[in-house]
Amino acid sequence: MRQRTVPRQTQPELERDFARSPSLGYEAQEDTGLVRCLAHGFPSPLVRWHFHEEYELHLITETSGKAFIGDWIGPFQPGHLVLCGPRLPHNWISLDAPAGGAAGRDRVIQFLHEPINRAAEQIPELREVLQLLERARHGIEFFGMSERALAHWNAIKAERGLRRLGLFFDFLADLAQCADYRLLSSVQMQGEHGPAGDEQTDQINDVVNRITNNLAEPVSMADLATELGMSESRFSRFFKRATGNSFTDFVNQVRINSACHLLMQSDHLVADICYQVGFNNVANFNRRFLEIKGMTPSEFRRQAEARFGDERARSRV
Repeated sequence: MRQRTVPRQTQPELERDFARSPSLGYEAQEDTGLVRCLAHGFPSPLVRWHFHEEYELHLITETSGKAFIGDWIGPFQPGHLVLCGPRLPHNWISLDAPAGGAAGRDRVIQFLHEPINRAAEQIPELREVLQLLERARHGIEFFGMSERALAHWNAIKAERGLRRLGLFFDFLADLAQCADYRLLSSVQMQGEHGPAGDEQTDQINDVVNRITNNLAEPVSMADLATELGMSESRFSRFFKRATGNSFTDFVNQVRINSACHLLMQSDHLVADICYQVGFNNVANFNRRFLEIKGMTPSEFRRQAEARFGDERARSRV
């Protein structure tokens, strides 16, 4: 294990209601219903590696830097629009803020899942939003939406009550219909949207659980196909249809995503993590990590340190 002279924070901070002071940019509790608007700048006490129970729709209007969404690390610039699902850790660190800061960097909307989910049981029109919210578990980055998103935010912020709610759902409808987006964190499972029936869904869930719960164990597509009474080619088609990935790509992505969490939340050596997540040599691990994450494991760990916005963290490897 590596020795550190400064203790390293590894876990995101849970944001609680009592910390949501209007002095930080939050709306007063009596002014909100389902929808809470928030505006703040950089630097700010709100810029930190954290998570909360609400969805968060986050628009950056000033500066550029590094965004940290779950296990995704990437650049942002003005117009960066992301929907984070509940309990998905996130932070945005500006790297080019002027000396006086960027007072209007962030425009945020927060809302809870259950009111919308319950309402969708009785209001069919709301159901088209549910698939959007399911994708938000991974963090969704939207493209070509920044001007419209800022106009939506300003309109919602200016209203209260039913008018605010109507404008909010108009914004969600635009997001649900946006086809130019990408998922940021972790592997997307598509089985619930595919043509598979209940039995096939159970089968694919069993396979996925075996992969994710036993990462260090060798996994053979031939053995799994035999267990399900399929040929390898049929199993391959079945798996690709259910998950959106080839079997090998899916296994590699799950292992690399698990490695990301270990790199972010432990001090284990890269070589140790390689074997913990099921790779049998470091060279192959480094190659697959670079293919999937666009950087080496060591660089990922170094960049991940900055998610806390802490100068000590930025200087450590």
